[in-house]
Amino acid sequence: MTVLDSPIPRFHLAMPVDDLDAARTFYGEVLGLKQGRSADTWVDWDLYGHQFVTHLAPERPQRIHNPVDGHDVPVPHFGLILTVAAFHGLAERLRTAGTEFVIEPYVRFEGQKGEQWTMFLHDPAGNALEFKAFADDSQVFVA
Repeated sequence: MTVLDSPIPRFHLAMPVDDLDAARTFYGEVLGLKQGRSADTWVDWDLYGHQFVTHLAPERPQRIHNPVDGHDVPVPHFGLILTVAAFHGLAERLRTAGTEFVIEPYVRFEGQKGEQWTMFLHDPAGNALEFKAFADDSQVFVA
């Protein structure tokens, strides 16, 4: 089954960036995403089968953080839920690229409902990203 055949809809997300060349380097080279269509003010990316678009927007809002499991989590943020192996592979790729983490990769809610690996970082424009992985995928929406 391909992503296009999946019963789960793909999302489209457009995020502001203040430098498209820096976005191309980060999303294309550091994260390894395939670039799609582009123009002078935007670039489409294949984010694991989802359409992610970086739009040139030089003004950035103030950053906000909320406490979660003893860490200051940046809000807003977006990201993906990966397999544990893909999570650790991406964490290593980011470390190799010299990425500065907002929250280093660690196990959140250890021993509790919803236990998960998580990491937070900013792209060059300051957009916050979270990548996470659940050893037990049934825990993604556990109450």
